[in-house]
Amino acid sequence: MARPPILSVALPSDTGRVLSIQSHTVQGYVGNKSAVFPLQLLGFDVDPINSVQFSNHTGYPKFRGQVLNGNQLWDLIEGLEENELLHYTHLLTGYIGSVSFLSTVLQVVDKLRSVNPDLIYVCDPVLGDEGKLYVPQDLVSVYQKKVVPVASMLTPNQFEVELLTGLRINSEQDGLKACNTLHSAGPRKVIITSALIEDKLLLIGSYKRTEEQPPEQFKIEIPKIPAYFTGTGDLTTALLLGWSNKYPDNLEKAAELAVSSLQALLRRTVEDYKRAGFDPSSSSLEIRLIQSQDEIRNPQVTCNAVKYK
Repeated sequence: MARPPILSVALPSDTGRVLSIQSHTVQGYVGNKSAVFPLQLLGFDVDPINSVQFSNHTGYPKFRGQVLNGNQLWDLIEGLEENELLHYTHLLTGYIGSVSFLSTVLQVVDKLRSVNPDLIYVCDPVLGDEGKLYVPQDLVSVYQKKVVPVASMLTPNQFEVELLTGLRINSEQDGLKACNTLHSAGPRKVIITSALIEDKLLLIGSYKRTEEQPPEQFKIEIPKIPAYFTGTGDLTTALLLGWSNKYPDNLEKAAELAVSSLQALLRRTVEDYKRAGFDPSSSSLEIRLIQSQDEIRNPQVTCNAVKYK
């Protein structure tokens, strides 16, 4: 008797299937550890590829682990292709530490779009923060010239958008101008996930529906929490992917849900650390992801978007 065929494509769902190429830590929540679980809670099938596998994130005094190179990444992609397992609705990328690996990621984008031309590529261009570069300088130009043009949604922070556009973000209008610059390079959706402007922490979002229409632009003021967390950028981008898929033509609503969900999770994290006798402002906190799954699935909107005229 012949063996039954192996199903090579996930059954249809209301959400989709995400290939997530990011870092991984055994302990703690950064990279894929911050992104996969929330996306699953929001209904996605998620296939993670770990660009690095470390014992813990690099903010600890020590860490150990392995780094995946471009050839190893491509080997995994070829394995998926040989079994007709490359039909993805979304590609999500985060921290990438070398030009060679990033070049392979660009090949992955092309390969996935050859299978599904409607692939949505959500790129968190992890370059640095607060004036400090986390990656080799030569990655910046690769992101500018090759990655930004193929991204569907881009989620840089203030420092990263300055690197990508060459513009200083000192005002909200500067932020909007930077979004327009990125739109002209490719992505229809741009979200500056955090920008400190006039002592306010803002998310600035921009959605360009068509080439002919001006972008729909908005801001969300983010409450400041006196603590430092790891993994929040990775989580934010995952939540933006999830909610913008549910509301594809309403980036404002997607951003409101993502920010409100994140804020509820961070408040819970601070409360849990205080309850355990720790001062949340004294060290970097591991986010309480598992304990906050209700806030991820069903966030109450507490952070509202304000449209720019």
